[in-house]
Amino acid sequence: MKHFSNNILFSLLASGLLFMAIACGQKNNTESMNPPVAKIIPKEITTHNYMRTDNYFWLNERTNPEVIEYLEAENNYTDAMMAPAKSLQEKLYSEMIARIKPDDQSAPVQKGEYIYYSRYSAGSEYPVYYRKKISGGDDELLLDVNKLAVGKQYCQVSGLDISPDGKWMVYGIDTVSRRMYTLKVVNLATGETMSDNIVNTNGVVAWTNDNATFFYSIKDTETLRTYKIMQHVVGQAEDKAIYEETDETFNCMVYRTKSGKLIGIASSSTLADEYRFLNADTPNGKFVVFQARERGLEYSVQHAGDKFIIRTNLNANNFCIMETDEKNTSKKFWKTVIAGRDSVYIEDMEVFKSFLVVQEKSNGLSALRVRNLTGDEHFVEFDEQSYSVELADNEMFETEKLRFDYTSLTTPNSAIEYNMTTHERIVVKESAVVGSFNKDDYETKRIWATAKDGTKIPISIVYKKGLVLNGTNPTLIYGYGSYGMSMDPWFAHYRLSLLDRGFVFALAHIRGGQEMGRYWYEEGKLLNKMNTFTDFIACSQYLIDQKYTSPENLYAMGGSAGGLLVGAISNLSPQLYKGIVAQVPFVDVVTTMLDETIPLTTSEFDEWGNPKDSVYYKYMLSYSPYDQVKAMDYPAMLVTTGLHDSQVQYWEPAKWVAKLRAMKTDKNLLLLNTNMAAGHGGASGRFQRYKEISLEYAFIFMLQGIKE
Repeated sequence: MKHFSNNILFSLLASGLLFMAIACGQKNNTESMNPPVAKIIPKEITTHNYMRTDNYFWLNERTNPEVIEYLEAENNYTDAMMAPAKSLQEKLYSEMIARIKPDDQSAPVQKGEYIYYSRYSAGSEYPVYYRKKISGGDDELLLDVNKLAVGKQYCQVSGLDISPDGKWMVYGIDTVSRRMYTLKVVNLATGETMSDNIVNTNGVVAWTNDNATFFYSIKDTETLRTYKIMQHVVGQAEDKAIYEETDETFNCMVYRTKSGKLIGIASSSTLADEYRFLNADTPNGKFVVFQARERGLEYSVQHAGDKFIIRTNLNANNFCIMETDEKNTSKKFWKTVIAGRDSVYIEDMEVFKSFLVVQEKSNGLSALRVRNLTGDEHFVEFDEQSYSVELADNEMFETEKLRFDYTSLTTPNSAIEYNMTTHERIVVKESAVVGSFNKDDYETKRIWATAKDGTKIPISIVYKKGLVLNGTNPTLIYGYGSYGMSMDPWFAHYRLSLLDRGFVFALAHIRGGQEMGRYWYEEGKLLNKMNTFTDFIACSQYLIDQKYTSPENLYAMGGSAGGLLVGAISNLSPQLYKGIVAQVPFVDVVTTMLDETIPLTTSEFDEWGNPKDSVYYKYMLSYSPYDQVKAMDYPAMLVTTGLHDSQVQYWEPAKWVAKLRAMKTDKNLLLLNTNMAAGHGGASGRFQRYKEISLEYAFIFMLQGIKE
């Protein structure tokens, strides 16, 4: 995280418009220091005959010098108030990066006649990408991201899409952290970067079989919606528009099927999908619609030789698997392969020439069903109580080897190669944890809380063995609960810094995700959104009731829509928590959803509702953290954001903190930390992100009285 001063006193603004001056001569007394106070410029917003007054609306003026000065002042205040924990923060950062293997290499992935992988050298922030022929020979350097990042505060590379003949490479680069990638074309035979320079893309392309043409998606520069598909021929200046998505609730993308025979365009919204395909041998041909969009009909398609395999919710709320031949693709021709079931949610699938693999979730845990296309099938089994498994990079169509990733709260992420014929399982790579880590020193289990309406909510927990249930254990509970994204248990080496200091880590699988099936999502969205928040509160209360912890020792954390979660519970049940960390939080729900120029707004009406409808407006208003700030006591809070955030605009957390400062009645710590060089995902580079995590942990430890 970039800080703008190491001095614990920030400079005074003579105008006094933005914030109150800090008394001089109090260098070692942070308790008496006054925080920045944002000026009040009332803005009246009337919707459905209801008027709201937004005193801090002006903070959305990104280029206003006063806004930048305010954010910098908040950063300086955070530095000042965190000064007593500075040495602990540095220690945390050092121990976190010490667990990272200095010279590491990714699990190799086969594509065509090459094996592709990346390497990190000791001390480097960014990967170097290589490939090597299966038949042997030397490693071939594809791209050194460290060289691209020289002189840049942020650098993210996407894509590395190789032409079918292996001679050309396209990659996307983002140096602003807005997820707007510029495409670069490289001649792999000469290493020359061509003059082709394509801006405002999503960073990936789909090559056709002529090895000269590729398709790509471009983004609207204001809303960041991926809305148009273009065709590019290497070396040509003029690109051709192929398809434009005119429905503002849809995004579109282009991809090449694993079979190598087709180019697909996928148009998707929250509740509908539409695919169209082109023969990859005819780049100037016409894309043909697979199945026209219908509201409520969701589907995805994979090509398998002479037929298509479809994952869809057609007559199956938890999704099913269907198939159809190449000539008859509308839904009336689809035939069921694996039927939908009320107790099993079909998450994903992978298609091979002779096999179909389906990722299913039952009772909150994922499983892999492997079906030989002759009809025989079996399940890949896993032993732990609580774990995560997902399909990984499977680039080869004609193979009997499946690649998947496995992890749990105590097991580092493992790339596993599974022979679908012999059932042999090989760990290709397990993420290394440098030092004395032993997974047997920790215990993980799944427990169940009871929600307000009687629903059982699963919680995955991990702690160091020897834990005593006496109500005094410091505990961090994390949640998300939106977009149908399941928060399956995952290993994080940096979390050891919590566990080794006696913390319990709890992951609440609240409604709004899909851990327990599609209905779990539907009961945590739109007019059921309040379930997400009350589920989290119920999980927190359960940890207290079962003597894992107490309100004096309980901390909550969430990011993005999870930041909305912890923002909401700070209004609903502030007495349950000692502290809250809100990472890039979506907290100004109503104002954002009313502004269709803000990125992602229109595509999310089916998630949150459209506030132009008074029913949804009133419901959103009832939980929007910014609108529900009250004159009451709040837990201590650390709020983080990024100036260039493309998902949640920086002004949402900035406004929230300003309003909390003005209204809260407690003297608990309230900090806003803005990364002035990054966006939604935080800092780029493999080490820099741990500066942000070490700040969050140091904040919690300082509240807990932990000094080492």
